[in-house]
Amino acid sequence: MKEEELNRCQIQEWYPKFKSVSIRTLIHELPESFVQYLVDDSGPFLLPVSVTKEDALPNRIHNPEEEDDYQVSEGSEDEAELSTPPSFPELELKIKESIEILGGAVFPKLNWSAPKDSAWISTSGTLRCTSFSEIALLLRSSDSVIHDLCYAYDSCSDKTLSGPPSFFLALRKWYPSLLPEREFRCFVRGQQLVGISQRETTTFYPILLEKRGNFNILIQEFFENNVRLKFESRNYTFDVYITKDERVKIIDFNPWGSFTLPLMFTWEELEQSFREGGGAPEFRIVESQCAVRPGLKTAVPYDYIDTSSGSGWDQFLRNADAELQRQAKSPEAGA
Repeated sequence: MKEEELNRCQIQEWYPKFKSVSIRTLIHELPESFVQYLVDDSGPFLLPVSVTKEDALPNRIHNPEEEDDYQVSEGSEDEAELSTPPSFPELELKIKESIEILGGAVFPKLNWSAPKDSAWISTSGTLRCTSFSEIALLLRSSDSVIHDLCYAYDSCSDKTLSGPPSFFLALRKWYPSLLPEREFRCFVRGQQLVGISQRETTTFYPILLEKRGNFNILIQEFFENNVRLKFESRNYTFDVYITKDERVKIIDFNPWGSFTLPLMFTWEELEQSFREGGGAPEFRIVESQCAVRPGLKTAVPYDYIDTSSGSGWDQFLRNADAELQRQAKSPEAGA
């Protein structure tokens, strides 16, 4: 993988070209101060002070093991700095406006990655966000985001950059009705579509046995008509979603190999398909309950397991209970 190939997979680079066949997205360039906040692990886990008080979450994730590390003598010059949480009012107001434009709920991602590994910390267990504080919490808790910020170019064979010149936050419209069995990863080698894989490999979906032929044709036609001549790299992957009315939507682009998962394939199998050439791409799905593949598990960091009354995590559990009660009372719950 080369730097230019990785750069093309940044959402702020590809989205403007594929806007008409993708999920509605609003993109914000992040100020350096917020980027530094995301990578700074030198102090307690502080969430930004919200200028919109109703959106504020508990400010600190409490960790009693670290309490002694942050004790300061009365009158210390460092006391104010340690106790003062960060604030990004201009960015917060822009994000609040974008959330409203996108219908009140979004899921966030940076240049390359979404904070999927930190979904456990949200009240809903998903990437659904309705406020700046929720977005900051997911980003600040994610190892995938840290990879974007600090290590994205480490796998490049021609590495010269330590990071991109700017970081961007993409806010994507949240669709609660999206079905995981309709999402697929497509593998392109030498501008040829050589493989298509079910995206969620940890579950057997019987409907895919019935729909595989139709979905295969839809994706191949979409690639030829909308992707092959528009995306400049020769080797890459892209994820798509097929709607109930059989429209294909681009979810994301990723580089070939490197940290991209081959899912139902191995990279060696995909390379072999390219060398043989000439045929239709192989379409792979989980064909039985016995064929499901293990998913990536994200452990909860020890720092966050304090659930004593008044702790940050205790408040998050309270928020989660409130969210469950809200969902149970909603009209859709009985549908």
